[in-house]
Amino acid sequence: MSAVDDDAPALAGAIVYHAGEVCKSADHLWRVFGEVSIPVDGLTDDRQQHKAANGTESMARVYLYQEIYDLAQSEVAERLENRPSLLKTFDLAKAPSQQSISYAWKQFSEQTKLTLKAVATGIAREAVDRGIILDARVPIIPDEDDIEEDGDEPTVAREHVRKHGSKVVELARRHAFGEFDSGRAENRVYEDEQILDLFASACLTQGSAHSEGEAGWFLDENDTCDDSTFLRVIKQFAMPADQELSVPLQEQQIEDIVAFTEVFREHLMNAFDTATENILQTIRYEDPFDDRHVVAAVDFTHVPYHVWPWIDKDEEIPKSAYPPMVSGYVDDGELKHGYTFATITIVGNAVPIILGIEPVKEHSDWEPADAPADSKADVVARLLSRAQQYVDLDEILLDRGFYAKEVRAEIDGRDLLYTMLVPKYEPDYRAIKQIKSKDGVDAAVNHDVTVDSDGDVDHIAEYLYIPATNEDADGNYAVFVTNRDHVAPDEIAHVTNSYSRRWDIENQYKSVQSYLPKTSSTDYRVRLFNFTFAALLYNLWRLTDFLVKVGMEREIRSLPVVAARTFVRAVGNSLRKAG
Repeated sequence: MSAVDDDAPALAGAIVYHAGEVCKSADHLWRVFGEVSIPVDGLTDDRQQHKAANGTESMARVYLYQEIYDLAQSEVAERLENRPSLLKTFDLAKAPSQQSISYAWKQFSEQTKLTLKAVATGIAREAVDRGIILDARVPIIPDEDDIEEDGDEPTVAREHVRKHGSKVVELARRHAFGEFDSGRAENRVYEDEQILDLFASACLTQGSAHSEGEAGWFLDENDTCDDSTFLRVIKQFAMPADQELSVPLQEQQIEDIVAFTEVFREHLMNAFDTATENILQTIRYEDPFDDRHVVAAVDFTHVPYHVWPWIDKDEEIPKSAYPPMVSGYVDDGELKHGYTFATITIVGNAVPIILGIEPVKEHSDWEPADAPADSKADVVARLLSRAQQYVDLDEILLDRGFYAKEVRAEIDGRDLLYTMLVPKYEPDYRAIKQIKSKDGVDAAVNHDVTVDSDGDVDHIAEYLYIPATNEDADGNYAVFVTNRDHVAPDEIAHVTNSYSRRWDIENQYKSVQSYLPKTSSTDYRVRLFNFTFAALLYNLWRLTDFLVKVGMEREIRSLPVVAARTFVRAVGNSLRKAG
């Protein structure tokens, strides 16, 4: 196929113009790829068309996709192989191999290559201007007047974040909020987007369904529903459209409640996963996980529930209607109660995004002995599977709460390193005593300890003993276990110091907790949706901070230049204007 290359600039302009028209109605960049018109008569493709599995137009769309998302040919081939929806979007007869992609590109004329690159840049700009994607290729670069000096590290003024708040809100609406579907009838009074805007406002102000409804009534805002409608729709977000509860959730047996909870979990986590993937796609240009050693932390967090589970604890008489997803935990030496969630978060030198959430059902003393409970190994397995959809992991850091041979076997079985704290037991005390008896030695390692599974040796682990640096530590020594190969004495400090990256997740939980709206509901659909949506807002804050740091050429793991409070105010202001 040949063409007159002199017409290339006009051709590129025409394609970009049509892409801009498509962007007016498209809600995702993939739709633009599939619907934009590409006149192949203006492109030069020297392949023998009757032998080519995929035509010039389809391959041109593939190259636009590769260029805009800044992918290697191997990455494009892998995505096309694993995502049938992309084949349909690009009108490909079959998924091309990396070799086929490379060969076809070489058969395009140099002018055709320049044309497609210009088109890719133009489509990206149109998509940004139309709010289809966030401008990741042109990061959020603040002016000098927008930078405030605060101690050793300059921060970005609230006004600068406010100016870009609409971009973040638009990103959330199109690529995050849009993945949550209440499944209500078409004649509904309030659209899902309105309910989610209201919910986001409650999260950002730590309000409640009642406070948001009352504020809407007081301000005479017609697009604000009452609190009962608000809560009803939130519950519907957590349920498949074809699922119904014939009996209120709180009145059912514990086994049935837990079974329904699994349905809620799968439905909401699918929405969270898709929203997370959509968000990450907007920042792929800047390689948010570009680290030679990618580390993730897995941990529990608890959302307090301030109700005692016993009618009479001494007589062991529990409350019959106590929420089964609430369990006991110790915080600062005090017994508390709350809903438990597990998360997996990137830590270390990459963007600290939450990649997966799992609600956790633990067994409690006030429940029957045969009450169902989640296996920690299953929880970790689901979190790892979610995270590995987005990033190639190298190492997992875990707290002592996950110390179980099944958990370690699950991680080792995926060819991942792990490091975790160990609850102390007698053999550890004997090892610590031996350390103390040696002059000049303050750390030690116990090599080649077998980890058994089903009666067989699953893998070999190393136990590390170092002086505790945490005043709240149990004793004067901390014990770690890792599946690294033979940790030498001079490597102990490096391994255990690297574990300090896990403390990033403690700061994360504080931020997520600050986004949780208030509620007294014991309906688990409300509780699960609250935490899921708060985690999504946390990710959006981290996304904004990441883009500003890129614009300022700041280290990604440096202190936030966009403070969480600034983000809250900026997004809250944008939501009010958008509403």
